[in-house]
Amino acid sequence: MIGRREFIRNSAAGAGYFWLNRVAPFAATGAVADDSRIEVLLGEPLGVISPNIYGHFTENLGGVIYDGVWVGEKSKVPNLNGIRKELVEEMRKIKAPVIRFPGGCFADSYDWRDGIGPADKRPRRTNFWAQDETPAGPASHKYDPNQFGTNEFMQFCRLIASQPYLAANVRSLPAAEFYRWVEYCNSPAGSTTLADMRAAAGYAEPFGVRYWGVGNESWGCGGNFTAQEYAVEFRRYAAWVPQYAPQYGQKLSFIASGPSDDNWEWTRGFLQEIVRHTPGDIRSIYGLALHSYAWNLSRGRTRDWVEGKGDALKFETVDWYELLRQGDVMESLINGHWQAMGEFDSQHSVKLVVDEWGPWYRPGSEATPGDILEQMPTLRDAVFSGMTLDTFNRHPDKVAMANCAQLINCLNSLYLAHEDKFCVTPVGHVFAMYAAHQDGQALRTIFSAPAVNYDRDGKPASFWGLNGSASLHGKELVLTVVNPHVSATRETKIAVRGASLKSGTATTLTNPDIHAHNTFDQRDVVSPKTKALDFQRGDLVYNFTPASVTKLTLSLE
Repeated sequence: MIGRREFIRNSAAGAGYFWLNRVAPFAATGAVADDSRIEVLLGEPLGVISPNIYGHFTENLGGVIYDGVWVGEKSKVPNLNGIRKELVEEMRKIKAPVIRFPGGCFADSYDWRDGIGPADKRPRRTNFWAQDETPAGPASHKYDPNQFGTNEFMQFCRLIASQPYLAANVRSLPAAEFYRWVEYCNSPAGSTTLADMRAAAGYAEPFGVRYWGVGNESWGCGGNFTAQEYAVEFRRYAAWVPQYAPQYGQKLSFIASGPSDDNWEWTRGFLQEIVRHTPGDIRSIYGLALHSYAWNLSRGRTRDWVEGKGDALKFETVDWYELLRQGDVMESLINGHWQAMGEFDSQHSVKLVVDEWGPWYRPGSEATPGDILEQMPTLRDAVFSGMTLDTFNRHPDKVAMANCAQLINCLNSLYLAHEDKFCVTPVGHVFAMYAAHQDGQALRTIFSAPAVNYDRDGKPASFWGLNGSASLHGKELVLTVVNPHVSATRETKIAVRGASLKSGTATTLTNPDIHAHNTFDQRDVVSPKTKALDFQRGDLVYNFTPASVTKLTLSLE
């Protein structure tokens, strides 16, 4: 049996209630089966939802960068200085707040200097993922041409109005190179030789990068460190690069390589070593990175990283629920690591950064043959993503950032692209719907619905019937709700305590086929539909359709 670590290592070396109703064609008719209820408590705020919870991840892996983000300035594919134009246009719609680059495991093999300077002078390097590449993949996936480096990534971020989040190489570069990368990105125009190099490339003014990852998965592909060993490395890197550098005009926020899933020992071991040396060092850490993938659909038969995976497209109803069950552990991971962090950081100055999350299936569903780790997102992945984003929204005090893995042509991707073909996946539509939560005041919301009951290899199993999150933006309330049941509509009374309702709309993403997905040829099989809500019908209910993600946007008075 092998786990993910071994697999990567081997393959790479208080007021009244107001009731709402869905309007035609969604309006309920006849008697109402009042079996579900949602209560939004305006008087119980949880904190402001950071836009960075809706962050993304672009690793130089398979078709993510080359063919996904970067097509080249001379490409016939419409582009903005080499960056795919249609991708830029779509990302502007979802208000993408922050993008992580260049990895992932790739980051700890990457020399940032290879990706600066004249493009025709940049070296070609063997990609970290080269041994996973197949003959169907282009050479640029196996041997990195370095045409997309720091400058190009910054240009991408500027085009979509996102903040950059750079992951530094701890495994194979010295701390001095980390410092120099910060200097290249952030030193003022004309102040240093590296600033002059940046200006020569057309970027005189500093990039002002705030977020810096100090390594990636340092328990595995990032160096095979113990938690204590990594704490020493983190302290050395963070000490070498100032936490606040007035000469750059930018406070640096360091994100430490954190645990995988429920590895509480890593969280405790790392923080214990940090404070053992100097308790005040805890303040040098902005966030602790948590990685969690839903991958094991074997229903307890194996824990092998390869054998446990399911198929992205060919799955049964039980596999639908099993994936959601795995994703739903995110709530317990957030609470568990938060508790462990509090043992060494009573003020909770360090936040959680969930910078890799999503489903991970076996190969075979990729839209473009040869794109390793690419998989076809379906309605199941949209429901999974809505459920996960709702979880983050419910913990705004704990989660400062999250980055879905990955943006395009990879795992839980928002977009698929190849040459001149492009489509938005069901996951991309969920991010567009949920963007309305950004910067809102999260509110305590109570969901009550009959549980989903299903057969799990001859044994009864259950899952919650409705869940979601709510946020307030002045006089506008945003309520997102997931109905995981594959066949049952939830007739639900929605109570907003503390305000009157003026008007509203309902946007729903669903399809009668739980396997439904979008392709280059059929781009709108799964797409959201929006309808106005009618408040003139009295005390009626809202029908949440089966296997759906819904956003209610409500104007209050």
